[in-house]
Amino acid sequence: MVYLDHAASTPMYPEAVDAMTAQLTRIGNPSSLHAAGRAARRVVEESREAIAAALDARPGEVVFTSGGTESDNLALKGLYWARREADPRRTRILSTTVEHHAVLDPLHWLAEHEHAEVELLPVDHLGRLDVEAFRAAVERDPASVALVSVMWANNEVGTVQPIADVVAIAHAHDIPVHTDAVQAVGQVPVDFAASGVDLLTLTAHKVGGPYGVGALVVRRELALTPQLHGGGQERDVRSGTIDTPAIAGFATAVELAVKRQAEHAERVCALRNDLVSRVTEVVPDAGVNGDPDCAPDHRLPGNAHLTFPGCEGDSLLMLLDARGIACSTGSACSAGVPQPSHVLLAMGHDDEQARSSLRFSLGHSSTQADVDALVEAIGPVVERARAAGAVSGIGGSARKAV
Repeated sequence: MVYLDHAASTPMYPEAVDAMTAQLTRIGNPSSLHAAGRAARRVVEESREAIAAALDARPGEVVFTSGGTESDNLALKGLYWARREADPRRTRILSTTVEHHAVLDPLHWLAEHEHAEVELLPVDHLGRLDVEAFRAAVERDPASVALVSVMWANNEVGTVQPIADVVAIAHAHDIPVHTDAVQAVGQVPVDFAASGVDLLTLTAHKVGGPYGVGALVVRRELALTPQLHGGGQERDVRSGTIDTPAIAGFATAVELAVKRQAEHAERVCALRNDLVSRVTEVVPDAGVNGDPDCAPDHRLPGNAHLTFPGCEGDSLLMLLDARGIACSTGSACSAGVPQPSHVLLAMGHDDEQARSSLRFSLGHSSTQADVDALVEAIGPVVERARAAGAVSGIGGSARKAV
């Protein structure tokens, strides 16, 4: 299989597999006081220290969770409840129109059930936050803002957000900032302390670790209302017996991904640029989405997001899958009905354009042969998808629009 969907999940590093499997046959709850429990606790705390060191955070700031979705929910709900309890005026949450659904859906829930006033701020045609619109939203009534959540890098088009600007504007009014950095860690430099953010989400399976484990890095001085109540593990913020083997694999993956980040970015950016250049030669009217600049403050190095006029993205995906090539549309699908990407709509694309796109994302196991296979397949696949669209009456106007 040619795997070009690393943004969805990337293969585990062999070293992470070894670290995880070494713990699978060992007994001991890390909350137990006997020798087996203390041994498990040692593995957890050494893993916490390793992740903290890789991200330039303090070990006590790393709270283990089941993954990115839980970390985002804990950050948004926990911080909103804590801030509102301290000051009932703080009911506004500022975010962007291009966030992952792990952020958008909790925000929608808070608006519907907890009287939060959620404001989703616009982005430009590259998918980057309009900083002046954000500044205006903050300064309109800063005392009412509970928190800000802006992703580090977009999961669909790869555009990196202006986190430094967001932090400077928010912190001028003592407003905490959360960032979903699930896509960014290991792809671009991520320094928790230097960034100034107050909460940062990451997950293992995006960086070469196992599924089902992640972390929320949260400044020690920040109060969060827990969502899970029980044994008081993880600073009383996230109760529940923690997964020692998965955490060991997670820590190894984070260490390796961060250590190799610069070399990785250079290599996959070259592959990505070759992919884009050659695919657009084969399909000249294909459009490239997101920031074209491969600099770490502009775009994720391995992200190639393209629109193919006259095609349904889901059809392209299945045709490529039949040829052994895995990629993603980056859009939601409800009951088999393709839905346009909310990210592309926010960037100014119309519905048909937003349904005609594919995301190819490269990772640590990607090779030149993967790119060559896609280039060989894409012409016939697009031709077949367009023929199917013409027969069904789908996609004609999209061909003219891009």
